[in-house]
Amino acid sequence: MKKAKVEFKNITKKFNNTVAVNNVSCTFEPGTLTTLLGPSGCGKTTSLRIIAGLERATSGQILIDGEDVTILPATERDVSMVFQSYALFPHMSVMENVSYGLRMINKNKEEYTEKTFNTLELVGLKGYQDRMPSELSGGQQQRVAVARAIVLEPKVLLFDEPLSNLDSKLRRQVREDIRFLQQSLSVTTIYVTHDQEEALAISDNIIVMKNAVIAQQGAPRDLYNYPNNKFVANFIGDSNIIKVSIVSHQEDNYEIKIDKKVFKIKSSIQANKDEPHVSIRPDKINILKTSKDNDLEGQIDSNSFVGGSIQYKVKTSIGEFYVIIYDTSNVFKKNEKIFLNFDSENIKIISD
Repeated sequence: MKKAKVEFKNITKKFNNTVAVNNVSCTFEPGTLTTLLGPSGCGKTTSLRIIAGLERATSGQILIDGEDVTILPATERDVSMVFQSYALFPHMSVMENVSYGLRMINKNKEEYTEKTFNTLELVGLKGYQDRMPSELSGGQQQRVAVARAIVLEPKVLLFDEPLSNLDSKLRRQVREDIRFLQQSLSVTTIYVTHDQEEALAISDNIIVMKNAVIAQQGAPRDLYNYPNNKFVANFIGDSNIIKVSIVSHQEDNYEIKIDKKVFKIKSSIQANKDEPHVSIRPDKINILKTSKDNDLEGQIDSNSFVGGSIQYKVKTSIGEFYVIIYDTSNVFKKNEKIFLNFDSENIKIISD
């Protein structure tokens, strides 16, 4: 499978007076899986369709392997797309669906038959070639759609919310299959979803979009552990956004105060001088029966058992906290007086 770099250079897309993508520049590195993540209407699907050639950019350039494809039709871009709806031909068998693209470019029967069988085996559908789409489960139909895309050995593989029609257990399995396949083939893959867990689980890189622009991009761990702003902190997983006071600040070194306790932290992100805020992940907070050192006093507002953890809402003098505790045997009761404890390394300064 070919590897290709995809580049967005100042891409803007307007629909009448609506700006769907606003002067976006980014790079999708060869052989990686990059996810475009964001809420509905942020521009992620439009960006994917621009790469596919299904929408034409209003301005800017798209390069694939250094070639300017901005005005090339979809059929000349060497790109394959897996749609949210699968888009299988209901009157064709699995074999006919997967081989369709090869037949359209006039591959001979021997070649397209061999390639189709090999691809079906790759996606775990060996022996399913004679079935009709209506005889398959949702997960199997999705695999057929993937097989139809990769059998053409494209430079770039695109996924548009491919798991949205599947139930939660099947989604986990199929996303693992997609990731394994992408890594096996080393094909440059661009994946669109609004599901944060999905993005974190499968991506080499994530581009978080908001209001037609990039809010932040980076590796999943970096985005989760070092969100730049409130939107990313809340969108990539859950976060407690807390207003703090700055005691002192010199270059990247901060002393901040949360309630009565002072913390020393390092941050390359500049705090807002007027309204500084930090982010603390709910699984990075400890609940204590007694205070160790000026810990934040609170009261349990609710507790919810969700299998492997207990989710708490805690009222404090500086606002409500959401806390996840993995000890499910010692449960704090509603209205119980407690203290919240967190380490300096888990406090992240964020911008607005």
